[in-house]
Amino acid sequence: MPGFDYKFLEKPKRRFQCPLCSKAMREPVQVSTCGHRFCDTCLQEFLSEGVFKCPEDQLPLDYAKIYPDPELEQQILALPIRCIHSEEGCRWTGQMKQLQGHFSTCAFNVIPCPNRCSVKLTRRDLPDHLQHDCPKRKVKCEFCGSEFTGEAYENHQGVCPQESVYCENKCGARMMRRLLPQHGTAECPKRTQPCKYCGKEFVFDTIQNHQYHCPRFPVQCPNQCGTPNIAREDLANHVKDNCGSALVLCPFKDAGCKHRCPKLAIGRHLEDTTKSHLTMMCNLVGRQRQEILELRREVEELSVSHDGVLIWKLNDYSRKLQEAKLRSNHEFFSPPFYTHRYGYKLQVSAFLNGNGSGEGSHLSVYIRVLPGEYDNLLEWPFSYKVTFSILDQSDPSLSKPQHITETFNPDPNWKNFQKPCSNRNSLDESTLGFGYPKFISHEEIKKRNYIRDNCIFVKASIEIPQKIMS
Repeated sequence: MPGFDYKFLEKPKRRFQCPLCSKAMREPVQVSTCGHRFCDTCLQEFLSEGVFKCPEDQLPLDYAKIYPDPELEQQILALPIRCIHSEEGCRWTGQMKQLQGHFSTCAFNVIPCPNRCSVKLTRRDLPDHLQHDCPKRKVKCEFCGSEFTGEAYENHQGVCPQESVYCENKCGARMMRRLLPQHGTAECPKRTQPCKYCGKEFVFDTIQNHQYHCPRFPVQCPNQCGTPNIAREDLANHVKDNCGSALVLCPFKDAGCKHRCPKLAIGRHLEDTTKSHLTMMCNLVGRQRQEILELRREVEELSVSHDGVLIWKLNDYSRKLQEAKLRSNHEFFSPPFYTHRYGYKLQVSAFLNGNGSGEGSHLSVYIRVLPGEYDNLLEWPFSYKVTFSILDQSDPSLSKPQHITETFNPDPNWKNFQKPCSNRNSLDESTLGFGYPKFISHEEIKKRNYIRDNCIFVKASIEIPQKIMS
């Protein structure tokens, strides 16, 4: 191996350094023919390459002329050095030949554990290792007195049967570990135990209270019907559906029958009162029919306009026009509307193929008065100005819409503007309203955008004085 690479107090003089490795020579040898000195290992490696010349002056070498130099070796071994562990904290200095002796006491030297546990550590860490960490150290259990190796003791800790421990259920009891199983299954007040009825687990000292609420706890039928072991959660269904002693109402109770009897007797009651039950059901159906009619009327009233303006959209115009052409005087009716809140109820109708003088060439529009909720509070005959419009559906941003508009004041002598009879149906086609048989011709309505997306808009507005509306 090459020369010494220790930490010298002073750099070794040149005569102590090997020319080949530049380190203090280890086992120096001298070439007698030239006097040069080298590490024995360094020179052997050099000559092994087949060059038999002195590395310094290139003169031929002869193995027989190479001799050890013990005097120089002693001088080198006497050079002062620091411990190889000086950077780790060792302060030792001494001659090189004393280094191996120092290693036997150096606190920073790495040595194997004397217990042969395969761990290597510094000498200063050895006492702590032997006392606490070595798996092959000898340790005596403080509870059972048994002796273990350190490795076996770690496995023994936490399982020693003689160790005093607290109950795992936190009941406060303390005992030797070997007594825990018996305590946990038969003595601990905090042990868990399944309810024998529902199967759920509870702490032992609460299970009795649980049975007062357990859904599967067996209870008796309150009607004393004799059915055994009814689960508490099934009791309501039992009384409702299965208990023969339970009192029940007649199935026709909603029709007015107030009879109540045990469930087993309800069949006899139904057989004996079939006729009266049928009468009750007929009366119920009559009442419900009347309620439906009233509700329907109320819904219709809520859905109509109350501001004196109707905008009526007639969809599918082309189909409806063809239908009107096939059926003479075929009239379409708008939804009803009110002139104002608590006002007159009106309705617009249209003959798409015309009526009277406009038949076959014009669209005719009419308005008529319908029986309303507030007719007895109003002045008659109806006398407020009416305006009809066919709305131009052109885009206002491209051109100004040009609606077709007509206005009239009702004739007080015209029968349609008198107070209507209460039994007059809003769809009575035999009563023609007042309006314009030639409101707009079929040719004119095709111009601009009166028809758009196959629909037209008919507007009717009533001019009501503000004092009437207030």
